Amino acid sequence: MGRRTPDVGALVAGARDGDPRSVARLISLVEQESPALREVAAALAPHTGRAQVLGITGSPGVGKSTTTTALVRGLRARDLRVGVLAVDPSSPFSGGALLGDRVRMGDHADDPGVYVRSMASRGHLGGLSWATPQALRVLDGAGCDVVVVETVGVGQSELEVASLADTTLVLVAPGMGDGIQAAKAGILEVADVFVVNKADREGADRTARELRAMLTMAADTGWRPPVVRTVASAGEGVDDVLARVEEHRSWLASSGEGDRRRRVRAAREVEAIAVGELRRRMGDVGGAAAIDALAERVVAGECDPYAAADELVGRL
Repeated sequence: MGRRTPDVGALVAGARDGDPRSVARLISLVEQESPALREVAAALAPHTGRAQVLGITGSPGVGKSTTTTALVRGLRARDLRVGVLAVDPSSPFSGGALLGDRVRMGDHADDPGVYVRSMASRGHLGGLSWATPQALRVLDGAGCDVVVVETVGVGQSELEVASLADTTLVLVAPGMGDGIQAAKAGILEVADVFVVNKADREGADRTARELRAMLTMAADTGWRPPVVRTVASAGEGVDDVLARVEEHRSWLASSGEGDRRRRVRAAREVEAIAVGELRRRMGDVGGAAAIDALAERVVAGECDPYAAADELVGRL
C-alpha cells in the first residue's frame, strides 16, 4: 500500500499558523526525500528569506547545547519565534543527535514559540549540503524569526553548517587547546563571533588573548570577530553574545555582505539539487554498471575519461 499523498497546502498553512505537527511533517518530507518536495518548496518560497540564521559550532565539550538553550531563552525574552536544528553529520543512529538534544532543550519543550528538531544527515542524497537548507527553509517559511543550527558532529561538516548561517558563533573553552585547533581547522575564516564559554574556569583569559592575537593575523574583511566570554550554564554573557550578533546583522545589511552570502547559499543549494537529480538519472541509465563499463574502455585505451564522461552525460 503506497504512502498517502500529503496535503502540502494544508501543511504549509498549518506551519504558518504555528502548528508544530505541520512543521514536523514538512521536515519529515525533507528527510524522506519525498516526491512532494518540489510542491513544498514552491509553497514555502513566498514566505522565506526573513529568518536570521545563526550557526553554532565548536569542539565536543565546549557547551554547544547549553549555549544554544541559553541563547534561545534570550531570544524568547525578546519575543522572537525560534527554530533549532541540531545537525549530526556523523551518524543517523547517534543518540546525541536524535534524543539528547531534545532532553537538553527540555526548558523550551512547552514553549509554542520554540521548535526543536534533531537531524541526522548521512544517507540523504547530496548529504548535509542538501538536507539542511531544505529544513531551514521550512522553519523560515513557518515564520521563525531566528533559526539556530547547532552541529553535533565534528570535522568538515561543521564548516558546511557554518556556511549556511548569516552569523556563525564558534565556541571554545579554556584548557581544551581550542585556540590552536581553531587555527588549524580554518575556523578563523568562518567565525563571525567567538564565544569563550566556561569562562569561570582557569585559563579563560589566556584563551581569549590567544584568539584575539590570531585575529590580528586574519585578512581584513571589514568585520573583526569579537571575542565574548560566557558561562552559559548560568546564563552569564548571553546578552553580550546577542548584542554582538545584532551588530553583525547590522553590518551584513549595511555592507551588502548579507545579500552576497545568501546568494552564495542559494547557488550551492541549486547546485546540490541539480547534482542529486543527475545522480538519479545516472541510476536510470545503468548507474554504477554503466560507469564501470566506461571505465573498462578508458583503462583499455579505447577512449579518454573526458570522452567517457561525455558519453555518460549524453545518455541522461
